[in-house]
Amino acid sequence: MAEHAAYLWWNGEMKPWSDARVHVTTLGWSTMSAVFEGIKAYWNDQQQELYALQLREHYERFVQSMRLQRMTSNWSVAEFVDVSLELLRANGAKQDTYLRPLAYFGDATWFSTYAESPTHVCIWTTPFETMLGSGRFVSACVSSWTRLSDNMMSPRVKCISNYQNSRLALVEAVRHGYDLPILLNDQQKITEGPAACLFIVRGGVAITPSITSGILESITRKTLLQMCAADLAIPTEEREIDRSELYVAEEIFFCGTGAEIQPVNEIDGYRVGDGRIGPVTRRIEAAYHDMVRGRSAHTHWRSPVYGTIAARA
Repeated sequence: MAEHAAYLWWNGEMKPWSDARVHVTTLGWSTMSAVFEGIKAYWNDQQQELYALQLREHYERFVQSMRLQRMTSNWSVAEFVDVSLELLRANGAKQDTYLRPLAYFGDATWFSTYAESPTHVCIWTTPFETMLGSGRFVSACVSSWTRLSDNMMSPRVKCISNYQNSRLALVEAVRHGYDLPILLNDQQKITEGPAACLFIVRGGVAITPSITSGILESITRKTLLQMCAADLAIPTEEREIDRSELYVAEEIFFCGTGAEIQPVNEIDGYRVGDGRIGPVTRRIEAAYHDMVRGRSAHTHWRSPVYGTIAARA
């Protein structure tokens, strides 16, 4: 396997990897306000097809994050979708692959409003190893760090600077022997993990914190809510969640593009359920896995990377 992809997309051009360079002095300041996305594409070996997952939804959020950072996008959502498919094909991606778009202020060497700085956009690809279907689970704890609020540094913006809050919580959790933290907001209600939303299951109902609890407007979270209602007949609720509900939950799992579906078997030393992946989580994970691999009917969420060539011929 190559150390990195052959090409990336940068400011409207497909560039060889080695040609994508910026000066070291721009790294800190230019990325303070940087926004990003994580988008996955899943390989179906039987069909010999790569399915990019929810490109339009991710780039709509990407453009929204740029707007909230007062960046100017020279490309539309549709153009970002097209160049992402082109980049995957240019790199010959025929395995599970991450797409990573990044927007940042260029030509910035010191702290400022960046009002005169142009917005640069880069998209690159890298392979990843999926956890779906692996049977793996994680332990979690409630962090002593408080989640950022909307009027502080809004979690609604997928901004690099916001993730320092998550990093501090993750460092604390790992140092205390857990895999992942769960953060509370300033009202002492559950928000999410360091880079993933959260569901708990009580009485067979899949419950997740509301959008206004201080969470990222997660695409995966929204997808799972829709799949539970339309495909699985699993009742759901979006509401505030108390910390103590974690300790009496039948099941808990993280979800997100990166996290996929991550079952939790322990929270603050309390065993979750019987310590194994619960039946609701297992059904949701299986349905999600079928969707991303192109094994279910949800074609509106998938873009066939190589099938688009035949479709345009």
